[in-house]
Amino acid sequence: MAAKPGPPKRVYGAIAYHRDSASVGYSYDFASSRDAKKEALKQCGNAKCEVLIAFRNACGAVAEGGKKPVALSGATRQEAETKSLRRCGNVKACRIVAWACTK
Repeated sequence: MAAKPGPPKRVYGAIAYHRDSASVGYSYDFASSRDAKKEALKQCGNAKCEVLIAFRNACGAVAEGGKKPVALSGATRQEAETKSLRRCGNVKACRIVAWACTK
């Protein structure tokens, strides 16, 4: 007899970014949103880094090239990147600078 699957695992991720220095930090598969944000900031390595997006059981992406960085989440890496690029504004100038997905 097969065991019943338990509730879905909740795992968190985050992306931190500092535009002027192009510093990026990301995290994934953390037990709490707070821990994911702290790790992303730690990896970013610049005192002025900010967490642009935190996500749960998903992916996040940051697009740069418009007036300000855009960070959105999606069910997949491709969805998160596509949404971020579309929202970025100047599609030709925008590019993905960071992405992360929970498992």
